[in-house]
Amino acid sequence: MIGFWKKKEPEAKEQPQAQPAEEKKGFFKKLSEGLSKSSGKISTGISDIFTKKKLDAATLEQLEELLITADLGPATAAKLAQAVGKNRFDKEIAPEEIKQALADEIENILKPVEKPLDTNAAKPFVVLMVGVNGTGKTTTIGKLAHHLKADGKNVMLAAGDTFRAAAVEQLKVWGARNGCPVIAKETGADAASLAYEAIERAQAENADVLFIDTAGRLQNKSDLMAELEKINRVIKKKIPEAPHATILVLDATVGQNAHSQAELFKEIVNISGIIVTKLDGTAKGGVLVGLAERFALPVYAIGIGEGVDDLRPFTARDFALGLTGLEEEYARTD
Repeated sequence: MIGFWKKKEPEAKEQPQAQPAEEKKGFFKKLSEGLSKSSGKISTGISDIFTKKKLDAATLEQLEELLITADLGPATAAKLAQAVGKNRFDKEIAPEEIKQALADEIENILKPVEKPLDTNAAKPFVVLMVGVNGTGKTTTIGKLAHHLKADGKNVMLAAGDTFRAAAVEQLKVWGARNGCPVIAKETGADAASLAYEAIERAQAENADVLFIDTAGRLQNKSDLMAELEKINRVIKKKIPEAPHATILVLDATVGQNAHSQAELFKEIVNISGIIVTKLDGTAKGGVLVGLAERFALPVYAIGIGEGVDDLRPFTARDFALGLTGLEEEYARTD
């Protein structure tokens, strides 16, 4: 299984193990399947536009419009269309060549945000998970905990979304499934107080990683801001450098609304990176490219299904190929 996080450096005598080719191919196949709704829209659109046509101002405009409908956003779509057209203008060009060029340009945008989460940077490594309700925050915590446990980490969970009893119960289920202790209180309890107690326990029980779930109520922005600011203050009383990571979970199905959510949470907390979920349930997968272009935040993982192994580490090249429907080109990434 490919890890989501930066691995510890191997001992001097150890040699890093290469990832089996079959595992890489299976991994890419799952990603391509997850992005099929998005890639199908882009691939079909490109074939319709460029069949037996020269690349001119009209076809470039059509390509830009297609990318906008795939939720890459107007600015990113314009940048990509211009880059694809460079050195190809007024030439007859095949759809596959356009897809390959587009994949290359998308990879150029995504490569700088392809950064693993380094949970070895502190102990306990405190992760604050934020995002609006419904993005899959709690499920994402459970899946991350599963993979970290598989890597031999001692993981602890804190049910900081104290306003939703369902969120607390859901985290307890994940905790039981993964063998992770869950710190929880009654519905309506003070989330900052819970976070403080969770850090105390994580320190006392020698936990490697502590995930703190949070509420994502948008009905009253000032309440959300006050609560997250209080949680941050309380965490820093115990560990001045914490939270070591604040991860924003975004739902791909909301398309361009993900931008406004990212903008909101950047005002409230210091976001260290994002995880984009539900990419398999939408034709709006291009939103991740627009987010990378606009915010330049590290992308730690992507969700391409409901299973525990469907939360996948983010790889720029694989995502670019999957988004443009170029499964056959996978060998070129080795």
